[in-house]
Amino acid sequence: KPYASINFVTCHDGFTLNDLVSYDQKHNEANGESNKDGSDQNFSWNFGVEGPTDSKGILELREKQKRNFLCALIFSQGVPMLCGGDETGRTQRGNNNAYCQDNELTWHDWRPDSKQALLDFIRRIIKINRKPDSKQALLDFTRRIIKINRDHPIFHRRGFFQGRPIRHSEVKDIVWLRPDGQEMTDADWNSSWVRCIGVFYAGEDPNEVDENGAPLTDDTLLVILNSHHDPIQFTLPATPSAARWELLIDTNTPGLRPGQKTANGGESLEIIGRSFALLRHPKHVK
Repeated sequence: KPYASINFVTCHDGFTLNDLVSYDQKHNEANGESNKDGSDQNFSWNFGVEGPTDSKGILELREKQKRNFLCALIFSQGVPMLCGGDETGRTQRGNNNAYCQDNELTWHDWRPDSKQALLDFIRRIIKINRKPDSKQALLDFTRRIIKINRDHPIFHRRGFFQGRPIRHSEVKDIVWLRPDGQEMTDADWNSSWVRCIGVFYAGEDPNEVDENGAPLTDDTLLVILNSHHDPIQFTLPATPSAARWELLIDTNTPGLRPGQKTANGGESLEIIGRSFALLRHPKHVK
């Protein structure tokens, strides 16, 4: 069963989510073992600078990559495990084996910024539109995608997808798509150059029932992942169950609101490099 699996990107061992996108190498010197402890395989990328940086471009890429990881986790089948502190960008300054550190390196700072309250008040009275604090922005984004996950039972299925047509329909319960909107082939899966894929989830599947035995229905959903550094044009599926798509999540535009951007099936949607998109076609709307 999907709910018998635990999915995670980071956990108590290894890098935090912030450090996963900020360090290429471990930095465990504080542990007193000459940086020999901890794993050397972190599967991380610092985007060009090791650790903290003032580069706006690198910081923006790091924040987007955090959002990409969070979306991949929250919208996966199974039980997501989010490491405490990742939702606010907690760092251990590159230490991936901090079990022996009972200090600020591992503590979660819950204290509100004393200046933030005054700043929020000033924003309200003079209506200054200022970029929000990065930690708060990540927390707000995490809350938002968790709510979307809760609102869509398709992410909480009691059984696995079968990849075959739903009864009395030519539409499959799940389809993996190429950027041209066509279903991926074995050759596509074995191709080394593929950097962008889509996942089509059929919302109405009479074979899937809830805990009361009633057919479970949901919006038809589409996930698109582009790991390439360049934008890619992705052709949206055009089926009776997905005639018009509404963009719910775009990690390149974290402030995007549902209904703000729509597109018809068969049209191309530009997916910015290194980003994740979630679209829906509302159920019972043709």
